[in-house]
Amino acid sequence: MDDQNNDEQPTVSRRGFLGAGTLAGAAGVAGIAGFGSAIMSRDAFAKAAKDAMAKATVHPGELDEYYGFWSGGHSGEVRILGLPSMRELIRIPVFNIESATGWGLTDESIRVKGDSKDVLCGDAHHPHMSMTDGHYDGKYVFINDKLNTRVARIRCDIMKCDKILTIPNVQAIHGLRVQKVPRTKYVFCNGEFRIPQPNDGRDLNDPSKYFTMYNAVDADSMEMAFQVIVDGNLDNTDADYSGRFTAATCYNSEEGTTLPETMRNERDWAVVFDIHAIEKAVKAGKYTTIGDSKVPVLDGRAKANSPFTRYIPVPKSPHGLNTSPDGKYFIANGKLSPTVTVIEIDKLPELFAGKIKERETVVAEPELGLGPLHTAFDGRGNAYTTLFIDSQICKWNVADAIKAYNGEKVNYIKQKLDVHYQPGHNHTTMGETRDADGKYLVSLCKFSKDRFLPVGPLHAENDQLIDISGEEMKLVHDGPTFAEPHDCMIIHRSKMKPLKIWKRDDPFFAETAVIAKKDGISLERDNKVVRDGKKVRVYMTSMAPNFGLTEFKVKTGDEVTVIVTNMDRIEDVTHGFAMCQHGVSMEIGPQQTSSITFTAGKPGLYWYYCHWFCHALHMEMRGRMMVEA
Repeated sequence: MDDQNNDEQPTVSRRGFLGAGTLAGAAGVAGIAGFGSAIMSRDAFAKAAKDAMAKATVHPGELDEYYGFWSGGHSGEVRILGLPSMRELIRIPVFNIESATGWGLTDESIRVKGDSKDVLCGDAHHPHMSMTDGHYDGKYVFINDKLNTRVARIRCDIMKCDKILTIPNVQAIHGLRVQKVPRTKYVFCNGEFRIPQPNDGRDLNDPSKYFTMYNAVDADSMEMAFQVIVDGNLDNTDADYSGRFTAATCYNSEEGTTLPETMRNERDWAVVFDIHAIEKAVKAGKYTTIGDSKVPVLDGRAKANSPFTRYIPVPKSPHGLNTSPDGKYFIANGKLSPTVTVIEIDKLPELFAGKIKERETVVAEPELGLGPLHTAFDGRGNAYTTLFIDSQICKWNVADAIKAYNGEKVNYIKQKLDVHYQPGHNHTTMGETRDADGKYLVSLCKFSKDRFLPVGPLHAENDQLIDISGEEMKLVHDGPTFAEPHDCMIIHRSKMKPLKIWKRDDPFFAETAVIAKKDGISLERDNKVVRDGKKVRVYMTSMAPNFGLTEFKVKTGDEVTVIVTNMDRIEDVTHGFAMCQHGVSMEIGPQQTSSITFTAGKPGLYWYYCHWFCHALHMEMRGRMMVEA
């Protein structure tokens, strides 16, 4: 290849590629407003970031100030990054199969996956942490799988998924948020796609029978609490700081099934839910069910004139729904409109009481630019909205926007910063809680053209770290990421208390311990083979650099379960168990018990070994499985 092709050339940038014609076309839908600042050169970006970068540098041996939980998009996982370094610390497999840890292969992970254990992929979107009184409590992280309509829970002490629930009666769980006050009793999640109800094949060609629902999952049991039928397609959601109200953006007020059918109306809406009214109805038994599901279903459609919902008209196809950390406002982001809609939460009781009209809850509707998708907050009264088409972050002041809405001449836009390119979600440090501290913002950009070394047709995405501690936003870091970190959240390290070694009575492998007890096995001492007909359970301890069993015999076709207990008590001494030619691979952390089940292959000898570098003699840590005919 000619090296000149990889040098800096005066080629057309993505902005140039979009061009005036493209933007004019977008304006036909959204209208050109608040178009933004002048385009900054690469040198200008570098110069503006220099001082901020020095402040954000985390030197070798130093610890980051924040944990960042990133969704892995269609990789199906959750990733933990350190901020401000943007170093990837670990990946937590959830909806995917992962061979390093054995997720989706081990008996313990298969139990967690439950009825979806045979589903090998997922589309992880929105990670959110459990709260107490509007503060992160460091207990759980919840994440949705849009592709297969699931919600998962991750324990933050061991950083592993412990529950996965398939949501009934709906399809494509998109937006997900947690109840903030008084604690996370519910996980709220949106069913996006409208489907015939019940979805049993009888009404496939009758869109009048289609609808979707707002879903509440019991955060403690990870079972369904209730579902609420709504008009339109649900997008994103968030909860207030009183515990009474949640809200969700909705598109497709036309309730069409094709793209042209969904684009006719000038307005869609944000739907507000009265959780207290819903709970009261469920407790009183005033609900129905769908098909063979026993989940309480309530009708929240406008035609039902229900006490559960109110529909607030907003410009066409709103996307993100974000609650300000002072608890005063829901903000619905315009997407196809250059505006965001500010809804005053204190007005909602009057709305539900019938004392005011829906649009009377709107206290501002500032024009920010093209393609506003999501809004984050700094705790100082400022909001930061991603402008997808403009490829910018717009910093604006909420109080000033309200003044402008009331007729005052005030400039509510404080700054626009170019990002690269097409930002979706953005998040500030602690910005989804009462504790928003306004230090950093991360912009999750969907395109990275010209930012990194070319790696073929599939490009990395670009997560950009921005310093927002001062009056001006300053770009600090470009971070390439793989498909597709849809969303993230940023938590101060003081909120997290992860374990360094496993507890021997951990519920994660409690079921395996029960099986061992029935076999008369002490997991901490015994190295034995137990035969139960065609089922063989192989128990062994491990302590670097030795397995408790260095050989065992089985017969062809036996169902073999290998149970390994890591007896090391030293932090970071993780063992592995991998069996040649059998698709067997798993992690065993210090003091953990892990098990994996497989069918013995054709007769012969098969080595097993530790595939984690736990000792200088790690290559010698191995044994033989002998398969007899």
